[in-house]
Amino acid sequence: MATRDPRWVLKDRPSLALIIGLVLTGICALVSFSFDVFNGAPVQFFIALMLALAPVPLLLAAVLALDRLEPEPRSNLIFAFAWGAGIAVLVAGVINSLNLHYIIDTAKLSEASARNIAATFGAPVVEETMKGLVLLGLLKFRRAELDGPTDGVIYASMVGLGFAMSENVSYYIAALNSEAGVKGLAVTVVLRGILSPLAHPLFSSMIGVGVAYAAQRAGSERVFYVLAGWSGAMVLHGLWNGLASYGGFPGLIVAYLVLLVVLIVLIGVVFRDRRRIVALIQRYLPPYEPTKLVTQADVFMLSAFPRRRQARQWARAYGGKRGLRAMRDYQLAATELGLLHERAARRMVDEQIFHEEQRALLECMSTARADFPMPTVHARAARGRPPGYAPGAPD
Repeated sequence: MATRDPRWVLKDRPSLALIIGLVLTGICALVSFSFDVFNGAPVQFFIALMLALAPVPLLLAAVLALDRLEPEPRSNLIFAFAWGAGIAVLVAGVINSLNLHYIIDTAKLSEASARNIAATFGAPVVEETMKGLVLLGLLKFRRAELDGPTDGVIYASMVGLGFAMSENVSYYIAALNSEAGVKGLAVTVVLRGILSPLAHPLFSSMIGVGVAYAAQRAGSERVFYVLAGWSGAMVLHGLWNGLASYGGFPGLIVAYLVLLVVLIVLIGVVFRDRRRIVALIQRYLPPYEPTKLVTQADVFMLSAFPRRRQARQWARAYGGKRGLRAMRDYQLAATELGLLHERAARRMVDEQIFHEEQRALLECMSTARADFPMPTVHARAARGRPPGYAPGAPD
């Protein structure tokens, strides 16, 4: 009988539902882009698409930089981005268009006035609801992935970045088709692509934080956190659109200051959450020292990003790609072990699942330690131990 690879607990586990979801989001993205092609010439669409895609790699790198301590499954992150770029933007675009026509027909307002009203009071509700649905799905079906507010911010930012990318294509085409032409496009790119690329991720992060806190709780308290996050996202989005629509240049300044404050607060939340995870490592891993899979030096190494990076550099220098993968696996498994204990303490997992995942994580750590590189004699002679990190050696 084949032995199950213990690394299953660290790997992405794409399901049939996830694959179907990615296909659907891809189809929706194509449909959304087809509308953009009809609204402008193919050349205009290509220009708009390239401009919308340009900042995405940098923004993704910035978001993923927050996800280094306990990286989320890549399949989940890809689905969140695809949901924002496909289903969320398509459905929101259709509903927003219907709302705009309804306001024009019933209130007998000019198109400009109707757009301002729809943008301030309608779009935030529709767009944040569509983006937030994928976060609710995570809470329902992948609750164990939401280990803290950092995870909520990461997933919400991925949804927001996907949504903003697709939405920017439409805005850039509209700017090209306006009387201002290229000049209008340049202004729009500066405002949306350079000055406010994190607007949608910040709006959605309100929901992400609320959902993450809800994942740690039960009953009516969970509902409260979800509603609080959702309300915060809609209010922040509506405030941003309202100030941009009615406030003129001073309104834009206030809007950017509000986003800056929210960004600073979220960064503070992420750093506080990071300290929480480090505390879990320092609390739950020392009892495993008798297994010889964890030492004081390991806990010390795992408690700071610079020391983790130094350990990976040591592993790569002396063990190549195999050593580097072993160190990465060890660091991730050890971190997940601390988080698993917290989930058990909060009664988020039953005893059977706890012991199954605990056993797999310990096996991962054992396998990884077996693949750690052996320091060369010259390295030992140079400093008495390999530079950076030696597993099991005191610091």
